[in-house]
Amino acid sequence: MIFTARVMKLQIQSLSCFGVFLVILGTSAGPALADERQRSSSFQVQKGDVAKAEKLATELTSLSPGVNHDEAKLLADCAFATVTKLRREYRMFGTPIFNNFLIYHGLRKRGYCYQWSEDLLVAFDKLNLKTLEVRWGEYDPNTWRENNCIVVTAKGQPFKRGIMLECWRHLGHLYFGPVASDWETYVENSAYARRVRERAAAQNVSEPNHRVAFQRSSVEKKKSGE
Repeated sequence: MIFTARVMKLQIQSLSCFGVFLVILGTSAGPALADERQRSSSFQVQKGDVAKAEKLATELTSLSPGVNHDEAKLLADCAFATVTKLRREYRMFGTPIFNNFLIYHGLRKRGYCYQWSEDLLVAFDKLNLKTLEVRWGEYDPNTWRENNCIVVTAKGQPFKRGIMLECWRHLGHLYFGPVASDWETYVENSAYARRVRERAAAQNVSEPNHRVAFQRSSVEKKKSGE
C-alpha cells in the first residue's frame, strides 16, 4: 500500500507539472493568435468579396503545411480591403490602357500597374508575416508591355510556386491564382521590391520608373548590382 501511494503521488506530481506546462503554453500562444484574429477582423472586406477572400486564404494555406491559416486569412482580408480602398482613390475608369491615358494627361494621379503592386506590397509588409513571403513579380520588364504583380509564397518557397495578386489588368479588381499558370510569364525582381520598401520606409512617393503605356517619363530599372 505504501508503494502504491508513492506511485500515485508521483503520478499526481507529473500530471500537475504537465498541466502547468499546458497553461504556460496556452498563455504564450493565446495572445499571438488572438492578435492575428483581431487584426484580420479590423479589415473591412466588402460583402461581395468575403467568399473570394476566404478562397484566397485557403489557397495561401495550402501552399505549405507550415503556413498559418490565421496569417493567410489576415493577408487575404488585407488584400481585398486595400484594393477596395485603392480603387476609390485611383478612380479607375474605362479600360486599363485608357486609365493609363488619363494618368498621362494628369486626370488621374495613380493607377499604373506597378503602383497597384507597390501599394499592396507596403500594406502587406505592415502585417509582419511569419509564415508567408511577399515578393515582386514582373512580366516583360522595361517595355511598354510590362506588367507587375505581387507573388505570395510560403516561407522559403520558390517564386514559381507562389500565388499572384494582380489588379491592373482587371481594372482595380483583385485577381489571384498560381503565378506559374498565368498567360503572362512573371519573374521575380527582389531588388525592386527592396527599393519599394526602402522608399516606403523613407516615406517617399512612388517615382515614374517603369515603361508602361501612356506614361509620360520612364527610367529603366536597374537589374544588376542593386
